[in-house]
Formats: sequence, structure tokens, C-alpha cells
Amino acid sequence: MAATGKLHRADPHIVVLGAGPAGGAVALGLRRLGYRVSVVAEPRPFAALEGVSERVLAGLSQAGFANAVAAMPEPSPRQVTWNGETSGANTERLIRRVELDRAIGAELVAQGVKLIAGRVRSCRAQSLAQVQGDGGGEREGYSVEMQSGSAPPFMLEADFLVEARGRAAPGAGLERLRGPETVSLLQAWQGPAMAPRSAVQSFDAGWAWMAATADGQRYLQLTLDVASAALPPKEQLTEFCVKRLARLSQAQPFMQDARPLGQPHARTSTPILCREPVGNNWIRVGDAAMAVDPLSGNGIFQSLSSALQAPAVINTLLRHPERSAQARAFHQARVEHLFYRFARIGRDFYDMEQDCAAEPFWQARRAWPDTEAVHQSVTPAQVKIARRAVLNGDLIDEAEVVVTPDQPLGMWHLNGVALAPLLQACRDAPDAPEQALAKALGQHRARAGALLQWMRNGGWV
Repeated sequence: MAATGKLHRADPHIVVLGAGPAGGAVALGLRRLGYRVSVVAEPRPFAALEGVSERVLAGLSQAGFANAVAAMPEPSPRQVTWNGETSGANTERLIRRVELDRAIGAELVAQGVKLIAGRVRSCRAQSLAQVQGDGGGEREGYSVEMQSGSAPPFMLEADFLVEARGRAAPGAGLERLRGPETVSLLQAWQGPAMAPRSAVQSFDAGWAWMAATADGQRYLQLTLDVASAALPPKEQLTEFCVKRLARLSQAQPFMQDARPLGQPHARTSTPILCREPVGNNWIRVGDAAMAVDPLSGNGIFQSLSSALQAPAVINTLLRHPERSAQARAFHQARVEHLFYRFARIGRDFYDMEQDCAAEPFWQARRAWPDTEAVHQSVTPAQVKIARRAVLNGDLIDEAEVVVTPDQPLGMWHLNGVALAPLLQACRDAPDAPEQALAKALGQHRARAGALLQWMRNGGWV
């Protein structure tokens, strides 16, 4: 997906491959900007239950999925046994992904997005014929071959392509950073009705997540190291999982009087960062751009984080090709920042497990991706004013921002007030910074004292 080419059509057709939260968020954002959008929705290959945090609900609301949020179940209790200690302080909402996908699809259709059920057979860059109103000739774009059920294959033409098919999205020719190779084995179980709940437990070879819904369905998942797990043939996976789970105290309530249904579904959980997530007429979002370890429990949240900024990036690439370098740099920097942030959070959580620290699974993860702290200390000498790509309404622009070790992407505004001029005012008047801030703030001068204290707490001055 490395084709490039400037686009000058008045009504470009944008095709989004994938109808999950990330693809759906991009599609809704583009519709609000007036674009013609088609979304390709391939049915999920397996039933899955996921635990989501309140941050995920906030992200879905911001994306515009009000109906999906309204249908969310109430939070249910979650117990965690890690490093031999058990805590029950947390909760999560247990959602069936097929129901979330259905709600997202309904919202897309209601907002005027064309939803196409089918599977992508191939996708290739090619020159497309211009329509008559654009002066004839050719334009750079994509040809997407689709298959829907038993119907004959058909073609979609796209001026801009959004890749949102998750971890499995093809990436031939694109450089990727991969973390420790990880596999998750998820299996549905059926048992008597019980109150919704979930649990997590670490053990020598990895960790397990268990969840139950009110109708008696259970979902039990083992996350293991590919190199050291010694996985058996497919027909023996159920027995392998049952034996592993039977040793875990947290798994017992979920397995009691229950039976596994079908075979476990194996899926990769390896952290992956796409080094080049955007071009002039394509972009990768969600897990197709970067996928983190499921340990963080924020997979949907991080997918939305990269997707919510994408409409402005696409809008800039299409309407202001002279800003394409800034738009691409903006998206790439934020994808990388999100990836390393979540990777380091996962690393620190793995490092908390001391009982199994010598086992291969834990050794490979307790120091990856690096030793850099999640949050950096800041001194005034480290605080810089620099020009960076910024999100300015529906476009990517460039502005002076304040860059710190803890905020490497830079901070532009705080409550609508540009920060770089305020920091410069303090630096220009080190003996009277509050008075300098008051002058720089003008009609907002009453904020000067609180803002100066905030800057001091952050290590800026």
C-alpha cells in the first residue's frame, strides 16, 4: 500500500477496509467533513467477549457511537491475581464484539456511510480514469476486489484507502517493529447462569483472562510465549488449555459445571508497530497501525486514539497537498508515541511478577521495548519551544509548541490558551514571571497565578 499521488478530485471516494471501532470512527469523522465514504465489513471470524474500561466508552462517545455506548452493559467485578497477590478493586464492562460491531455498522448507515458486507480478495494501486467534470485523464487510486457470499466478485475504486483490518491487515513492503512473539488461545465455554464477572491470573508460562456473562457463557483465554509454550497439534489444544486452566485458582468458578465449546481460537497478541503508517493517499489506523499487548486491557481505546485524528490527516492530504509532509509526520509521531507508551505500561506490569521472573515468558517481556520510564521527570533546561505539526480543527497545521521529556509531541494549548508564548514570557522576565504571564494573557490575566503554579509543578520554570 505504498502508492503515492496527488489528488485533485472535487468528490473523492474514500474506502475504509474494516468496520470495527477504528474503521468506524474514521468513517464517521470523514462523513462529518462531507466526504463520500464506503466501509467494507467482513464478519468477525470467531465469537469474542472483551472487557473494556470507562476510557473506551469515552472514546466511543467522542467518535459518535452514542447508540453503541447506550447499549453497553453495566460494569462487572474483576479479580486479579498477580505475583501471588489478589485484588478485587477493579471493574470492567464485558461486551460481545459481534454486538458492538453491529451497533457501529448501524450508526455508519444512519450517518450516510455505505456499508458493504464482504471480504477483500485483493487491493492494488493503479491509475483510475477521471470523471468528465475533472477534465478527463487519470488519477492515482486503488482498485479493491470484493467477495460477498456466493455472489461473483466485484470491484471498488478508491481515491483514498483506509486500512483498518486490525493486526491481520496485510503489510507487504512495510517495515514493522515486533515485540516478543505472543499467542492467545481463546475458547468459549457453557455453564449455568452466574453473575457477570471476570478474572486475571499470572502463572509460570503466561497469564489467563476469564469472563462470564449472565446467560452462562464463559470465555477463557491463555496468553503464552510462542517460542516456549510447546503448543500441541490443533486437535489437542482443548485438552492443553483445560490442563493449564485447572491449575489456576481464579479459573475454578468459571470452569465449575461448565464445558468447552468447539476448538480454541488461536490469535496473535504480539505487539506490532508499523513504521510507515501513512502515505499521500492511504493511511493505517487502529491495530493495523500499531497493536499492543492485550495485557493493557485498552486495545479498543488505543485503536480509537489513532483513528480519531485520522479524518483531519486525510482531509489535509486531500485538500492541502502542500501540507502533506506535516500531515504524515503528525500521524506517524502519534502512532509511535501511543505504541511505546502502552508497551512500557505493559512492561512495568510484567515486571511486577516476581514469582515467575526467571521463566522464558516473563524474561522476554519485563525489559521490552526499553528501559525508559513511562513518565519522565522534567527540569526547565529540558523544556523547549519548537515548531511541530498540530491538530487545528479539521486540518493538520504547524505551530510553536512546548516540548518536554514527558510530552515529546509538544503541548500547544491549555484551555484554549497557546502555551509557547506564555513560557517565553516567563523566560523573558525571570524575576517577575507572574506579572509577565498576566500581561501575556490579556483578558485572561486572572489565570496567571494558577498557570504559573501549573508550569512550576510540571518543571517548566
